[in-house]
Amino acid sequence: MIRIPSLLNKNVCILIVFLLGISSKGQINTIPVWNQSIPGAVKASDYLEKEVIKDEELQSTSQVSVPTLSLYLPKKETANQSAVLIFPGGGYSHLAMHKEGKKVALWLNTLGITAFVLKYRLPTDRVMKDKTIGPLQDAQEAIRMIRRNAKEWNIDPAKIGVLGFSAGGHLASTLATHYLDKVYDADTISARPDFSILIYPVISMEEGITHNGSKVNLLGANAVKELVDKYSNEKQIDANTPKTFLIHASDDKVVPVENSIQYYMNLKKFNVPVEMHLYENGGHGFGLGTKGTHTEWPKACEKWLAENAIILH
Repeated sequence: MIRIPSLLNKNVCILIVFLLGISSKGQINTIPVWNQSIPGAVKASDYLEKEVIKDEELQSTSQVSVPTLSLYLPKKETANQSAVLIFPGGGYSHLAMHKEGKKVALWLNTLGITAFVLKYRLPTDRVMKDKTIGPLQDAQEAIRMIRRNAKEWNIDPAKIGVLGFSAGGHLASTLATHYLDKVYDADTISARPDFSILIYPVISMEEGITHNGSKVNLLGANAVKELVDKYSNEKQIDANTPKTFLIHASDDKVVPVENSIQYYMNLKKFNVPVEMHLYENGGHGFGLGTKGTHTEWPKACEKWLAENAIILH
């Protein structure tokens, strides 16, 4: 066992844990989100994480009770001090860790961006006192951790964004609109993303537009109107909401395109810089693209990042 001296401060301890987590093959470097106890956690010995592995690669996971942050570093010569925190989707019931996590992180690395994939807790009464805030607690602490260690990771603390798919897009937009919510006893480091990239995101909890599975998992089957309004993030936008890049397919039968459209319209209302690309087809869950015009969204996103001085031209 390797012991860490008690005199070391929290940041140094985190970095040591990070360094110990580096594999000999240079693979994923993973650290715990919470250095101490997880806020609002409820112990349940029978609640065990369920991973789906294919070809020795983690594809998805569910029943997450210990959130982690996986770091993907770009080549040193291409690093541009920007960072993106990635939220995989999965309807708040599982996390698509490969298609909407690792693959996206490796793509961002090619742009010189330091990428982090958050394995966040999925909302459930079994292991958290208030499931409506569990994922947001993990998201806020993850972005605070990145800013806290920005110097060590060669990151500009003013160039840290979020990227979310589907329900992960809901969590990303929740962080973008609820970054001031006091959901745990936090330090003074800002949890506000500097920009957000939302890919076929769940935005609203309103009937007729929401993804009902995500809504029920997060808010419960009989959520009161106040709670529905609170987590309908198109209603939580103000002038300080981060600049946003939106992607959606018009034929999405799982998460209606109106989620992105309503978010776009309200960002525009408050004069928040926003760009949206709607594709004729693609359905739901196409990740970095499968076939058709939506395969071009990563290139459009790269141009947007460059035009906003997040990456170099």
